Amino acid sequence: MHIYFRVLLIGITLIACLSPLLTFANLWQIKEWRVDRLREHLRAEGMLRQLYGRVRPVIILCGLGFLFVPGISREITLVGTLALLGVLTLIQKVLKKQSEPVWTQKACAVVFLTLLLDTLLIVVLMERVPLLLPLIILFQPDVASLVWLLLWPVDRVLKQRTMTKAIHIRSNLKNAHVIGITGSAGKTTTKELLAHVLDEKNPFVTPAHVNSEMGVSKWLQSKVNTLEEDALLIVEMGAYRKGEIKQLCKIAQPTMGVLTLIGSQHIALFGSQEELCDAKGELLEALPDDGQGFVNADNDFCVKIAEKASCPVMRVGTGGSAELEATDIEERGTGIHFKIGDVSFDVPLHGTHNVTNVLLTIAVAEHLGMSRNAIAQKLQSFQPPNRTFTVREVKGVTVLDDTHNASIASFRAAIAWARNQPLEHKTLLTPGLIELGPKQDQVHTELGTLAQRVFDRVVFLHEKNANAFAKGFGEVEILRKNSAPVQEGSLLVCEGRMTDATMHRLLP
Repeated sequence: MHIYFRVLLIGITLIACLSPLLTFANLWQIKEWRVDRLREHLRAEGMLRQLYGRVRPVIILCGLGFLFVPGISREITLVGTLALLGVLTLIQKVLKKQSEPVWTQKACAVVFLTLLLDTLLIVVLMERVPLLLPLIILFQPDVASLVWLLLWPVDRVLKQRTMTKAIHIRSNLKNAHVIGITGSAGKTTTKELLAHVLDEKNPFVTPAHVNSEMGVSKWLQSKVNTLEEDALLIVEMGAYRKGEIKQLCKIAQPTMGVLTLIGSQHIALFGSQEELCDAKGELLEALPDDGQGFVNADNDFCVKIAEKASCPVMRVGTGGSAELEATDIEERGTGIHFKIGDVSFDVPLHGTHNVTNVLLTIAVAEHLGMSRNAIAQKLQSFQPPNRTFTVREVKGVTVLDDTHNASIASFRAAIAWARNQPLEHKTLLTPGLIELGPKQDQVHTELGTLAQRVFDRVVFLHEKNANAFAKGFGEVEILRKNSAPVQEGSLLVCEGRMTDATMHRLLP
């Protein structure tokens, strides 16, 4: 091959590789560079469509087929196939439809080194089997995974160094109050409720989506110059494996622990309900003897886990078996209303399932010295975090936006909330739930049965999970470009992770 032809071939092949590589890197980054979460997501959602789309594999197969047609130049066919794939990548980029990772040091290293390894593979194939060059595009996840594996030892050392620094920072805060919050659902809402109610104490609060060991460690380091010995920290704690909350507790060293709710979310990663409960219970086990725990007494798993704590634990609930009880619970147009004793609480937060999250907030605030009346007054001005069971009107349609995250509990709550809304037409838009393991189909069928008498229309983002849901609900739709929008004056419930652009596809 001529040198200029070689350079051209390398260039267009790398451009063609770029789209699946960026898509894969973005997805893996969303899954926190964890192999277990990425594997479970691809198993549940399917790899081919997510990484390559529908057009790219067809182009590759057709190109490979034409290579063996007599009378057609193999070089021209090869260049044409790769050029077409490269143009497709450029079109996606120009139209801003190409997903890509946030360009952290790790993302830059993975993408750059993958392209470097791609270049070596392209050169080898050009020398030996040039006809197989288009297949490199399909192997981008494998090449990127190899790069990640090579970087893993360095990554582990850097992570350990970061966590060690964070532990040292926290250990110097001798009189700090640290509130750790965990659970299968409700963590973010409870965190934001506490941040709002306790704002006069100037709390330091983990930002959105920061709830892992590395996330919390980096956050602590970023605050090192502003933290005082008696600082108040509110730390959200997430986990997908047993031992991860324990590690978070070594870093944050909580003095108070809040357990919101335990369900079956991410059970595919934990392996069993018992493992999931043990993992969440690590927060209460880590509390010092003079610490304080707070648990949701309406959830049997939380009550059982409370027995593991060596410190006092306060139970809150609505079922008559807790130290702090809510009564006269109502869902009103402006949010939820309830009473504790003779004090009324009006919180601009929708869904009666959120009552226990508010009760946990009240319990913690009272423990820190606030009066019940002051807490009630403060809660009246709470603003729910975006995309977390928030209700708004868009183009004449009432929209329930619960797209920050999704769990079985939040899905059930959305159905229950929709049931009580006085609107004639009700539509559910959802991608379904993931990481449920062997219960995946069973859970969706049960949710479909619950939704049957509530919604007159259900739209899934894709076919995965739709069939199981349909067994309980009846006929469901798959979102298409020509899907009919909902009517003005109707209700649109958006449950599960999706973009604003996806939601707007069903608006008038």
